[in-house]
Order: sequence, then structure tokens, then C-alpha cells
Amino acid sequence: MCVSVRQAVCVRIQRGMCVCPAGTVAGLGVEGVTPAKGGPAGRGGGRGLRRFEEIPHTGSSGWLNLVKFWREDRFKLLHKHMERTFNTLGPIYRERLGTQSTVNILLPSDISELFRSEGLHPRRMTLQPWATHRETRQHSKGVFLKNGTEWRADRLLLNREVMMAPAVRRFLPLLDEVARDFCRLLATRVEQEGGKEERGHSLTIDPSPDLFRFALEGSSCHVLYGERIGLFSTSPSQESQKFIFAVERMLATTPPLLYLPPRLLWRLGAPLWTQHATAWDHIFSHAEKRIQRGVQRLHSTKAAGGGSGGAEGEFTGILGQLIDKGQLSLELIRANITELMAGGVDTTAVPLQFALYELGRNPAVQEQVRGQVRVAWARAGGDAHKALQGAPLLKGLVKETLRLYPVGITVQRYPVRDIIIQNYHIPAGTCVQACLYPLGRSRDVFQDPELFDPGRWGTQESGEGPGGGGGFRSLAFGFGARQCVGRRIAENEMQLLLMHILLSFRLSVSSSEELSTKYTLILQPETPPRITFSTL
Repeated sequence: MCVSVRQAVCVRIQRGMCVCPAGTVAGLGVEGVTPAKGGPAGRGGGRGLRRFEEIPHTGSSGWLNLVKFWREDRFKLLHKHMERTFNTLGPIYRERLGTQSTVNILLPSDISELFRSEGLHPRRMTLQPWATHRETRQHSKGVFLKNGTEWRADRLLLNREVMMAPAVRRFLPLLDEVARDFCRLLATRVEQEGGKEERGHSLTIDPSPDLFRFALEGSSCHVLYGERIGLFSTSPSQESQKFIFAVERMLATTPPLLYLPPRLLWRLGAPLWTQHATAWDHIFSHAEKRIQRGVQRLHSTKAAGGGSGGAEGEFTGILGQLIDKGQLSLELIRANITELMAGGVDTTAVPLQFALYELGRNPAVQEQVRGQVRVAWARAGGDAHKALQGAPLLKGLVKETLRLYPVGITVQRYPVRDIIIQNYHIPAGTCVQACLYPLGRSRDVFQDPELFDPGRWGTQESGEGPGGGGGFRSLAFGFGARQCVGRRIAENEMQLLLMHILLSFRLSVSSSEELSTKYTLILQPETPPRITFSTL
């Protein structure tokens, strides 16, 4: 709730939210919103259309705001800052931080309006530190960093190998193989290191290191390159461990660089920029070695009379598929494979931590999902694709986890035409971002948002609900043509691992409290949770 000098004139926008037509919002030092005079009615109904400058905001000086963020260490809790600001200012506000200026929204009906104006070549906020690294190192950019017709041409070619149903059918067995191996290794560890119980053995561990290795072994290597790298062995590769560390360092150094001119920092040799660039250099070096090995293997296979797909009908990785098609240059294949590899580790491993914890602290939900999984697995006869189709609660489990703990906390677009949101005029080309953390926890959008309920995604809440906007409630992978290019890989990888874990173990945790979280370009636990795995 916001507090005005004249509380009586507060206009209620949504439950628990209000904006003041005049005066000052207390507590945040936010400039007041002056009443509009005349103009056509827009979204929000009844009142005259209001100017862009009248949108409530957190302060007019981007650099002063940035200093406050650094001084108060707000970057780490950016998701909480957004939630508090929406509760204070209402369902739309402007924010300036350093070189960045955004309009922030959270209601599905407003998000729907935004996506209707994204155009043929949707744009999202460019991660300028990443782009500057590519430019200064003279690397090609993948689709994540491209825009316009060039982006669309490359994206359509990639979609065929990573997003379409035939592609999913090809790589699903590889993900399933890695998920089964993970659970076999974990079962052996539980029996060897765990305590004996009446029904079997039990072991309490922090599974996060194993989950990172699982993500790198599965989607980031087996699916991309068609090779296993042995991360489940008793002595996993030190090089792979260094790669995981480089990805974590790259993610941690990105947020503060987003609001500063990276080319200036590059010229000055600023320590923060050096750390960031060095992390990316290691990522590219690691990926290049694997790409070269993959290319040599494919050439050897062709020389022996086979195709890039290996033995008859065998799928040997997305790299081989792209090379075999010959529609992207090897340089562009390198750029996109490197982006996929770097983006496929933390963004899979971290949501799995949250999912295992929520299953552990919600035993009734765990039993409900396990019951459906057991039936689906028995009917599928070992066919992973059929098993996932028969257990929709697994998909609901992933969506519910990402509702509460979205990997990326915003989805941005630059509308190609002027739009009206909450009765405010927003000019074309403005960076507007849907804020996913407050969206997923809003009572104006979800019934009982504090409850962990995978079953809600099979009800009306997966479509129209209290906040309007149809299906714009689950946006963790983005939306439309610009959604996450690795979405199908990540969704299936998480569902398969959770399926095999639920078939093999009962999960429990020592606390029923919600996990504390921090933001380092992705949302993650402040401290990795410890999970007890008990054999069934």
C-alpha cells in the first residue's frame, strides 16, 4: 500500500496496490503522479489517457539510483526490490539505473498487451557486457545477442534442431540416459554412505555439485556434441569443473556491468570487466575444444562411409545435425553452440535444487506426483517420451517451481508501436519488462500463491484467471519467437531427472521454511539446500 499526503484521493488499481493521483509517495522518495487532463480513455478504463512521464517511478536520476543500489547491495535482492516497489507504487512503474531505463509491469493482461506489439523481429534487452566481449574478441554472435532479420534467419534454422517435435524425439533418449546414470550413481552412494533404515538407506547431502555435473554432462555435452565426458566417474574432469566455475563467475559479474558502459571499462582495464571477460574466454576455449573434437569425429565418420549422424539412424548431437545441414557457417555454429553450452548448466541445475527442496517440504505433493509417475512409467514400458506424456504433473512441477523461483526474473520487449498500459501512454521503442518474481507471487494473479501446487497448471489458472491476460502467467522461458532457444532441452532434462528421482527415492528436508534467494543474473538459493534421499 502507498501512503499519500492526501490518502483520501488514493485510487485503487488492484488488491493490495494503489497509486496516488497527486502528492508524494512516502518512504521511497518517489515523485508524485499528477492527474491527467482530458484525452481518450485507455487500458485501465474511465480515466483520461496519461502521459509517459506520469508513470510512477523510483527516482529521476539513474546514476543516483545506481549508487544507492551498490551502497545497499540491492543487486543481490533485485527480485525483492521489484516486489516491494510494485506493492508500493502499483502494477506499473518506471526505473532508471545507470545507463538503463525501463518500464516494469506484472499483470498478465498488461503483459499480453506488450507481446501483441513485439513485431516480426522481437527485441529484448541486449546484455551489453556479453556483446562487448564478442566484439572486442572478434567472435561471431549467436541468436541470443542478435536482432532483426539476421536474428530471425539464424533462429529459424536453429529451431529445427532444438525446438521442433522431431528434434526433441532425437535428443530425448540421450537426456534419459544421463538421468538414469545420475540416479544409479546416487543410489550407489546412498547405499554405501547412508545410514541403514527400516525400509532401506538414507543420505543427506547438498546435491548442487552433482546437479551441475548432470546438466553439463546431459544437455551441454551429450545433446550438443553427442559425447559423454565422464562427469559421473569417481574422478570427474578438472577441466569440466573449471568450466562450471567460469560460467558461475560470468553470471555473477554480469549484473553490475549491465548499468555501466562496458567499452569504457574495457579500455580502462577495470578489474570487474577483466574478471567477466576472462570467464567468457575460458568458456569459449572449452567449447572450442569440444567443437573441434566433434568436427574431427564427424569427418572421420564421413570418411568411413557414414553420414554425420553416425551409424544408421543414430543421433550424435545438435552440432552434427547443424554441420550436416550446411545452412549455417561453422563460425555461426560455434557461436550458437557456445551460447547453448554456457546457458544450459546453471539454468537447469538451479531450478532442480528448488524443485527437490519443494518436493521435500511438501510430502503430500511429492506422493501425488510420484503416484502419477509410477503409473505412467509402467504403461510406457521404458519409453521416456511416453512416460512424460502420461505424467502431466511433472510438467506442472517444473512450471510451479519456475513460478516461485524464475531463473531469469524479467522478460523484456521493445514495442514496435505506441501502446497503452494501465492507462499510461508508452512510446514505441521503450524497454518494457515483465517482472516474473512478483508476478508468480501475486494474489491478483494466482489463488493461494504461497502454496506449492503443480496441479494448478492443469486447471483454469493455466488459462484465464483473476489477473486476466490468458496464458501469460508462465513466462520463465520467455514467449513467442524470442523464447529461450534451449527451452525443449531444459524442460525435458528437468522432467526426466525428476521422474527417475521420484521412482527411486523419497525426499525430505529438515526445514519447512521457504528458501532464501539471491540474484546473480539468475535467481538461486542463498545457500544450497540439503536434501535427504531415502531409497524406496
